Amino acid sequence: MAEEEPKKVETKTPSASEPPPPPPAAELAQATQDVAEEKSVIPPPPTEEKLAESTEVAAVEKAAESTEEKSTEGSVNRDAVLSRVATEKRISLIKAWEESEKSKSENKAHKKLSSIEAWENSKKAALEAELKQIEEKLEKKKAEYVEKMKNKVALIHKEAEEKKAIVEAKRGEDLLKAEEIAAKYRATGTTPKKILGWF
Repeated sequence: MAEEEPKKVETKTPSASEPPPPPPAAELAQATQDVAEEKSVIPPPPTEEKLAESTEVAAVEKAAESTEEKSTEGSVNRDAVLSRVATEKRISLIKAWEESEKSKSENKAHKKLSSIEAWENSKKAALEAELKQIEEKLEKKKAEYVEKMKNKVALIHKEAEEKKAIVEAKRGEDLLKAEEIAAKYRATGTTPKKILGWF
C-alpha cells in the first residue's frame, strides 16, 4: 500500500501552478513508519523500478511543461490564427478590389465599344442617305436626259417627215410636170430635145 500512495501523490502533482497541500502530521508520521517497515521487509528496489519512477516523474514533468507549452502554444496559435484571419481578410479585400477593377474595365470597354458601334451606324446611315440622294439626282438627270433624247428623236423624226414630205411633194410635182410636157409633146407632135438623161 505504501507504494500506491507515492504514485497517487505523483499523479496529483501535474499542475505546476498549484503546490500540493501539506499532508497532515499524523499521516506523515505513519508514512515514515510504513516506509521504515518496508525497508526492513523488502529488499532495495531494482534499478528498473527507479527507471520506471524516473520515467513517470519525467512524464509528469513533461505534462507540466506541455500545459505550460499549451498555454504559450495557445497564445502562439491564437496569434497564428489571428494573423491567418488577417491575411485571409487582406486577400479577400484584394480579390474584391480586383473583381471591382475588372468589372469597371469591362463596363468601360463595353461602353466604348457600344459608342463606337453607334458612331459606325450613324456614319453608315449618313453615307447611305448621301448615296440615296446621289442616286435620286442621277435618276432625275437620267430622266431629264431620256426626256431630252426623246425630244431630240421626236424632232429628228419630225424633220425627217418634213423632208420626206418635201421630197414626195417635189416628186409629185416633177411627175406632173413630166406628164404635162409629155402631153404637150404629143399634142404638138414634136419630140423632146433631151430624150433621156443617159444618152
